[in-house]
Amino acid sequence: MQRVTNSSSSPSLLNDSAKPYAGHDPLTSPASSLFNDFGALNISQRRKTPNPTASEFIPKGGSTSRLSNVSQSNMSAFSQVFSHPSLGSPAAAGLAPGMSLSAGSSPLHSPKITPHTSPAPRRRSHTPNPANYMVPSSASTSVNNPVSQTPSSGQVIQKETVGGTTYFYTDTTPAPLTGMVFPNYHIYPPTAPHVAYMQPKANAPSFFMADELRQELINRHLITMAQIDQADMPAVPTEVDSYHSLFPLEPLPPPNRIQKSSNFGYITSCYKAVNSKDDLPYCLRRIHGFRLVNTKCMVLVDMWKKIQHSNIVTLREVFTTKAFAEPSLVFAYDFHAGGETMMSRHFNDPNADAYFTKRKWGQHDGPLPRQHAGLLPESLIWAYIVQLSSALRTIHTAGLACRVMDPTKILITGKTRLRVNCVGVFDVLTFDNSQNNNPLALMAQYQQADLISLGKVVLALACNSLAGIQRENLQKAMELVTINYSSDLKNLILYLLTDQNRMRSVNDIMPMIGARFYTQLDAAQMRNDVIEEDLAKEVQNGRLFRLLAKLGTINERPEFQKDPTWSETGDRYLLKLFRDHLFHQVTEAGAPWIDLSHIISCLNKLDAGVPEKISLISRDEKSVLVVTYSDLKRCFENTFQELIAAANGQL
Repeated sequence: MQRVTNSSSSPSLLNDSAKPYAGHDPLTSPASSLFNDFGALNISQRRKTPNPTASEFIPKGGSTSRLSNVSQSNMSAFSQVFSHPSLGSPAAAGLAPGMSLSAGSSPLHSPKITPHTSPAPRRRSHTPNPANYMVPSSASTSVNNPVSQTPSSGQVIQKETVGGTTYFYTDTTPAPLTGMVFPNYHIYPPTAPHVAYMQPKANAPSFFMADELRQELINRHLITMAQIDQADMPAVPTEVDSYHSLFPLEPLPPPNRIQKSSNFGYITSCYKAVNSKDDLPYCLRRIHGFRLVNTKCMVLVDMWKKIQHSNIVTLREVFTTKAFAEPSLVFAYDFHAGGETMMSRHFNDPNADAYFTKRKWGQHDGPLPRQHAGLLPESLIWAYIVQLSSALRTIHTAGLACRVMDPTKILITGKTRLRVNCVGVFDVLTFDNSQNNNPLALMAQYQQADLISLGKVVLALACNSLAGIQRENLQKAMELVTINYSSDLKNLILYLLTDQNRMRSVNDIMPMIGARFYTQLDAAQMRNDVIEEDLAKEVQNGRLFRLLAKLGTINERPEFQKDPTWSETGDRYLLKLFRDHLFHQVTEAGAPWIDLSHIISCLNKLDAGVPEKISLISRDEKSVLVVTYSDLKRCFENTFQELIAAANGQL
């Protein structure tokens, strides 16, 4: 039988909700989206010092008395959500002993009782209490028929009644072990131990992602969304081919500039632009005053388009335009916000060249610079070598040559992520018409030049200076490498820079890299673990925000269908009182009681529709309404659907 389950994986505001209680849906069913809907608001249990980011959400007092009740709240929900025929008989519906009928909280202008079911003390408990766990009952009744049920096959005959008709089907889902109990409506685990022990900051935020990662992402978003004032930059066209919203990524050359690019031999400029076809940002590299006279070079462009590599900026298209008031050739690449060139990252310090510029040949007055006094760590240099050699290996395997292995054309994003930029530009600019029959004839020579360029980049990194790769300084540069770095790095540089009698390949340097490749692989996987942990902290925020957005459209609505009292009557009144229960708690002394754990817990209970009862007290303290979260969810969904129907003109 095909069973339909609700999922909250959709980003839609209308259909995104937590997994409701459904007795016919086994926990481990492949169609179940229960585990996809659970939370990741990480509440660390290892922190020994206060968390400056989240301490304002923790109540200042009265948490100890709530410890006994909080661990037992909502246990009756287990009997309806997590169950299987092999896990015993149904438990009694109702509240477990010691559980209160209400959430124990009161809104503003109420008797001012501190809530007793806040999960705040719960997160400080390191060991779960086995007495608080109940064995789930069967959600789908097992048929006790020895003929139809074959224990040897491991399959269970299930029955389900839909619309008055009873269906029997075979559940092939593996049965959980007896006694297994899972959380009922939300999961907020602590940080995974393999991530917790690798974090250098012991007091890092546990509620949200790391501040460093957040700031990096925000900076990328700002750069991606940046625009110019067209009145201040009239020279930048509003639209180029299918691209619009151009934003210069580097200072624009003056109109009468004569000096050309040291790399390409033409005046160049770079822009961020949005493609109107897919609304995605791209990087446009413009070659000023270039006329494309032979379109046969597009064979090489098509080959570049097929290359997808993590250390190469992918070329998307090449086109000519006159939108800049002169013929121009434009290369469109993927846009990586926040990237900076290796030149600006490592070779922008004028004092770094002092060792090569302030001394005469052969003079050594004073000690040579060492790694802790200005030179780059060897581990960082090897990380760059692994990435650059990987990019070259992919390019050469495709039958192409990089030809832009230069610090000004290598982008660095984050801390150590490299990408080779401007690939394919030389293939178009220097295309020889005499090679019409074989445009790849000279690729073997260009690939050998790539290896020499890679050796120069590595040597410049080891010296932390571009002066080290000048011919007159090579001896001093290699002396610097010999003293401060390993023999493997020295041998790699010598191999790349020395002319060989045979054709070399980038694969030849793999034995020199050796086990350092595994070090880089391990570092990348550890970085992935940290980012996944930060993602887990935020995974439920979108669902909870949509829930609050729906509540905000209902609460305190001035008028609906010409009824000014609509938000104060019927189901809307319950939701108003629940809003007070959620945000307007007070302590016994009348001070605001703010606890993020209480807000998150109540929202998850509402989204799941658990049968727990809470007391909602009116602001004048004359009415006390005892309702369940399932009742509130029904009121919430019906009211919001009424608003949607009115917005769509269906009322």
